[in-house]
Amino acid sequence: MRSAHRVETVRTAERTLMAQLPDGALMQRAAAGLAAACAAALPHIYGSRIVLLTGSGDNGGDTLYAGARLAKRGAGVTAVLLNPTRTHPEALKALLRAGGTTTTPTAPTTPSLINRADLILDGIVGIGGKGGLRPEAAPLAELAAASPATVVSVDLPSGIEPDTGEVNGPAIHADLTVTFGTHKPGLLIDPAREHAGSVRLIDIGLASTLPATPDVESLQHADVAALLPHPSPESDKYRRGVVGIAAGSARYPGAAVLAVAGALRGGAGAVRYVGPAADAVLTRFPETLVSDKGPRKAGRVQAWVTGPGAGDDAAPVAEALSTDVPVLLDADGLRLADRDAVRARTAPTLMTPHAGEAAALLGVSREEVESARLTAVRDLARGYHATVLLKGSTTLIATPDDDTPVRVNPTGTPWLATAGSGDVLSGLAGSLLAAGLSPLDAASAAAYLHGLAGRYAAKGAPTIAQDVAEAIPAAWRDITA
Repeated sequence: MRSAHRVETVRTAERTLMAQLPDGALMQRAAAGLAAACAAALPHIYGSRIVLLTGSGDNGGDTLYAGARLAKRGAGVTAVLLNPTRTHPEALKALLRAGGTTTTPTAPTTPSLINRADLILDGIVGIGGKGGLRPEAAPLAELAAASPATVVSVDLPSGIEPDTGEVNGPAIHADLTVTFGTHKPGLLIDPAREHAGSVRLIDIGLASTLPATPDVESLQHADVAALLPHPSPESDKYRRGVVGIAAGSARYPGAAVLAVAGALRGGAGAVRYVGPAADAVLTRFPETLVSDKGPRKAGRVQAWVTGPGAGDDAAPVAEALSTDVPVLLDADGLRLADRDAVRARTAPTLMTPHAGEAAALLGVSREEVESARLTAVRDLARGYHATVLLKGSTTLIATPDDDTPVRVNPTGTPWLATAGSGDVLSGLAGSLLAAGLSPLDAASAAAYLHGLAGRYAAKGAPTIAQDVAEAIPAAWRDITA
């Protein structure tokens, strides 16, 4: 599992660790790891041209010390000092002793120096940066973006918001980010994640001083494998869980078919369908248990999925919410559900909006949600007393409890932005709810499986929702193998 911690937490952990180490030891650990990562990013070190974009403070110190190590191995290293009077003095001395040189952002040769570089090391600002790059640093980001050089950011791309993943001004676009001790939330959450490129975590001994519970976490194969249900020899279809699907309409029967497709592949023992698309569902999936009654009279289930393709029929949504089992609200169900009814539920609720639906629920613009995804998912979870899966370029899952880490899904592909893909996800997550997973775990495992299945279905080309559903077993086997 990848864990990420907020700036305040990281700084407290660093102070605790530095009190146990000789002066400067922590910076030297970071610089050694950074230099090794830079060396691995170059075809050769000797004769390489390296430019250090160097700010003040410890981030600039890490950059200069790493530059000194590379200069000792034969690289030509030049540091562009944004604030020469506040540059880390000992690190600057180390660079100069190793044969490195310095210049300033306004020097006439700086643009050509950056353009001719093989590697640019971004050490402009560290975890203390807020609000995008300052005017004197923004031109350097533009020059770095235009250069053919490999851009490596130190700890995080300069200009992003480390705690939220927001980008509120000019920022560096890195090919590689080398971060220390722990991930920062901004390295995992868009739009900042897109600025980070590949991320490499360097162990500097910080784990012993960090709290056990991170602020943000990202599951990996082993974590998801531990969550997925597995039938025992005594299992039957009812013990494995039954998921109810109240979805679809005369206008949108396909939403019901796709939600059932996701549910059938999600680990529950059986799927009950309630709605006007019964004929379409049975034609495609004859194993579905179909009822012509509402959710309360359809037969026993362990979870309900309601909303996909529902149109304007609020009755099934309200009826599902009145049950005492977990309910997943998606698509039209998010719009039709009564907020007070959701908040009053004693059984768990899982909501799965995309950015536009989240914006409507919060009363803000879609752009606000997409630029501040972490804030949006937290606000929705608190406001509705529900677990919320916010779909998008990075899918986030939050509970109403602020002390529970937000989960970031690392799988997926842009090809998943296709009609019906979300219906498959809702059925899949609902099936995992029925199999006994908590809303947080069901949402996390479903998003992971769905994203991986999307990769398998697309293979770098356009795909459709039905193909994504059919690829879920392959994704499941990959995770559990």
